[in-house]
Amino acid sequence: MRRLVIGLFALGSFCIHAQQQVEVFPLDQVSVTTGVFKQASETDFNYIQKLNADRLLVPFLREAGLKPKAASYTNWENTGLDGHILGHYVSALSMYLASTNDAKAEELLDYTLSELQGVQEANGNGYIGGIPGSSDLWQEIKSGKIEAGSFSLNSKWVPLYNIHKTFAGLKDAWVHAGKGDAKDMLIKLTDWFVDVTKDLSDAQVQDMLRSEHGGLNEVFAEVYKITDDKTYLELAKRFSEKALLNPLSENKDILTGMHANTQIPKFIGFERISQLSHDSIYHNSALHFYNNVTQHRSLSIGGNSVREHFNPIEDFSSVLVGEQGPETCNTYNMLKLSKLLYEDTGDNKYIEFYERGLYNHILSSQNPNGGFVYFTPMRPGHYRVYSQPETSFWCCVGSGLENHTKYNELIYAKKEDTLYVNLFIPSKVNWKEKQATLTQNTNFPEEAKTELVWQSKKKTNATLKLRYPTWVKPDELKLFINKKLLTIETQPGHYIFITRKWKKGDTIEMQLPMHLGVEQIPDKSGYVSVKYGPIVLAAVTGEDNQVGLFADDSRGGHIANGPFLPLTEAPMFVSENLQSILKNIKPVEGKPLTFSTGDMVYPNQFKGLVLQPFYKIHEKRYAIYFKNETPKSLAKMQQALEKKQKAEAYLRAITIDYVAPGEQQPESDHGIESEQSNNGVHQNRHWRDASGWFSYNMKNKEHKAKALRVTYFGGDTGRTFNILINGMQISEVTLDGSKGNVFYDVDYEIPSDLTKEKDILNVRFEAKAGSVAGGIYGVRLISETKN
Repeated sequence: MRRLVIGLFALGSFCIHAQQQVEVFPLDQVSVTTGVFKQASETDFNYIQKLNADRLLVPFLREAGLKPKAASYTNWENTGLDGHILGHYVSALSMYLASTNDAKAEELLDYTLSELQGVQEANGNGYIGGIPGSSDLWQEIKSGKIEAGSFSLNSKWVPLYNIHKTFAGLKDAWVHAGKGDAKDMLIKLTDWFVDVTKDLSDAQVQDMLRSEHGGLNEVFAEVYKITDDKTYLELAKRFSEKALLNPLSENKDILTGMHANTQIPKFIGFERISQLSHDSIYHNSALHFYNNVTQHRSLSIGGNSVREHFNPIEDFSSVLVGEQGPETCNTYNMLKLSKLLYEDTGDNKYIEFYERGLYNHILSSQNPNGGFVYFTPMRPGHYRVYSQPETSFWCCVGSGLENHTKYNELIYAKKEDTLYVNLFIPSKVNWKEKQATLTQNTNFPEEAKTELVWQSKKKTNATLKLRYPTWVKPDELKLFINKKLLTIETQPGHYIFITRKWKKGDTIEMQLPMHLGVEQIPDKSGYVSVKYGPIVLAAVTGEDNQVGLFADDSRGGHIANGPFLPLTEAPMFVSENLQSILKNIKPVEGKPLTFSTGDMVYPNQFKGLVLQPFYKIHEKRYAIYFKNETPKSLAKMQQALEKKQKAEAYLRAITIDYVAPGEQQPESDHGIESEQSNNGVHQNRHWRDASGWFSYNMKNKEHKAKALRVTYFGGDTGRTFNILINGMQISEVTLDGSKGNVFYDVDYEIPSDLTKEKDILNVRFEAKAGSVAGGIYGVRLISETKN
């Protein structure tokens, strides 16, 4: 055995802004060579090639007064968010081109950029966008007319979010693919935006930012980096929402009830601004947000939120019972923030979370045959829905196009004479400054080891910093250089660093023993997830009744609306404690990463249930979280759960359509219109009210609607309003506060002549003069009336 002095490297998570500690390699200097990530990247590119650029370009040509070359896509692409996918498409092509040097990707990218250049020239003012009614919208904004809501701006569906995708696509085409035309278009587009907003007061800008706006501040900061013109840095700061920046910089948790993916990109922008301006307020805000989400709001797969919103940190029950679990876009953006914070600190904890999200959420969100996932339900026994190229144009399709093109972005990093090895993915990095390459040969996680091979023409002094992951126990990692075992003193969560003169063919082998572990859901409510090393294990529970498994182009097509497996029939562990769970799980011989749960699982049909990596399970019902009960508590739990389950099943059976007022996507999916309306959160439940009115278009499936069930809060008082359906009043409502501190439902019978042969029912809540309509906490069409 040869003893070598091995160092320890770790930086604490201080709130003082740090200058950039490490630099990630450009995508064109790292290639993923084999394995599941390589396959996922190729699957993604096959999906990209099935998209028709001319159809994606339709909104841009239309708004520029040019004749489209094809028909527009449907779904979100022709119902108000027209054009948002094209920006993601350009970003994905740019990153895939940089990562693979694929000629077809370059051909598609060049064509799309040339068409966008023609759009910009036709507009004549620098503008590129597909937002319906663009000219009138931006003229209104320029004149100071601003009517902002969380999901709308001047009656348009999140136009700032939409145009951010165009900005980001052009930025990526320059930064990753080196396309000079994209750089020129980006700067002209930013100058147009400066002109549109220059006469607005800071208060007007902050009001406008109440509407979802993606990462506008981040992309403006990038334009500053590209041009070194501080005009754009000031624009980035001006378009940073102070209602989020300031409280989070002081570590105040105001996130519960907020639309999750509206917020995450803002903090990516805060961190990018801090990197470029060394402003500690922006850095502290991003850091505190990140710590809050990753430590208190994230599940074992790395995802967060329910129904797109941050749930209370002390109550994850809604996450476990619903079909709308973590949204893929959220994790896409959290990994972006992880990457920036890692650059700033060099701290391994950001790689740990990145790895968690990468394997267990991002990799799992793409069907191996193509198609992206929006929601990943945590409810045991449910399933996911996959997009299709001709029908599905959700936000998670856009981010999905990008996700699988950049698996190479954080495998390695560098600083001066040091190269960091962060992730165990088969790959090759070209370290230009050292005229050297490092190749990583591994079949991780199928095998718990990796090999690194150094190549250079001459001997080279350098330091390699190798990540000692937290999922390897202390003193268990084995390290060999040229087959000689080294003694190391570094502990998990840090970097092993080796400084020497490297020569061609030098080989490092890292043995990374993995172990089973049990992770409780964050609220410690008795549900657990099983992991093997960093890999989340899940179980197939069946494949029946996966309604809408491959999405159509309906507005709700991304939601797995098939029947629930009753929680009383879902697999659960019966054991005295967490350690006894681990003792009962045994590896399946000859099948890596596969385990049997033996007789520990209830009900009986699940005894011997097999656990395997979640990212390998597709087109099946599954369980990631398992309720853990002791033998004594099982009977009592089953009785309570069965009663709750019956009520839940009955409600689902009579529900024809449902809107969650105040929640962005459900309201958008139901065509909300409003005047003088507000929304918020009370006792962790979303509401909407209005001194004017608001309305939804609800689906009357099979014309079975008989009643409207509305949820109120008992303490609301002094509110009188009318409820109308298709323009006819069905009730006058007065809320007098007499019900107290509870939520309650009222059913309103709908006259049959209003529902007969009507596919859509327009439900409108209209305040009486001088009063308020609502608050409304739930609106449900049901097929039964109370007798």
